[in-house]
Amino acid sequence: MMVFIDAWLPWLGDLLTLGGNILALILFMAFIMWTLLCERLYYLYFLYPQHAKRAIQLWYERSDKTSWYAQQYKNHLRFRISAELKQNYPLIGIIIKICPLLGLLGTVVGMLEIFDALAATGSNNPRSMAAGVSKATVSTLAGMVVAIFGMLVGKFAERRAIAEREALQARFINIGDD
Repeated sequence: MMVFIDAWLPWLGDLLTLGGNILALILFMAFIMWTLLCERLYYLYFLYPQHAKRAIQLWYERSDKTSWYAQQYKNHLRFRISAELKQNYPLIGIIIKICPLLGLLGTVVGMLEIFDALAATGSNNPRSMAAGVSKATVSTLAGMVVAIFGMLVGKFAERRAIAEREALQARFINIGDD
């Protein structure tokens, strides 16, 4: 795996060397978060309009629109699409909250390495402490950057989903029972 990283992404290998295992975990969480965010944005802009149009079309194709069963079917269509709009946002929020904590964990691990270097050498040699300082700062920075950008894009997508859900509710209410 490291041969692949060194061959295709040499900067990533250097970054992982600086940040340690905690940074690799933060990057993995960032990959999961961005995968989920891209899926949500793709759904909002490309799939959701088709699903909403199809649900309204299914309602209009129905001959019986006044019975209790028809109203339940209309509610089913509305709630199914509304549930699809809500997917994955809690998981994205959890990942956003975990990333700064992982950065803090990287800071603690880096500080422990600094103290180990101090204990091993018996002096405050900057060269012996450099690896611990880099782990402390790089992992903290990575955790914060992932969380900030994830929060910005995640809130944008979530607000768009809420607006679409409210518009969908209004559309289904205004469809009428004719």
